[in-house]
Amino acid sequence: MTLNFPNRSRSYDAAARRIRFVGHDGMFEVPFFVAIAALSSASPTTSEAEAVYLSAFDAERSSIQDVAREAYSHGRKNMYVLTHADFR
Repeated sequence: MTLNFPNRSRSYDAAARRIRFVGHDGMFEVPFFVAIAALSSASPTTSEAEAVYLSAFDAERSSIQDVAREAYSHGRKNMYVLTHADFR
């Protein structure tokens, strides 16, 4: 099967400082996280952080999904955390 991203939802986890999104491989749901440091060098105020980070994710969604597919192709895990190093 191929990893797809039919659901465009994503959420911000302030405690872990990352964005969560989900891929699907057939009937299997595959959780992904993108570290905030991999998305943006911006330092928004606390009150605007979620909107800024989600907007940064949306702007780079296609390349983030490409990186997620690449990470997934190297072996299946329970979850994937994409960091700045994955985007080089």
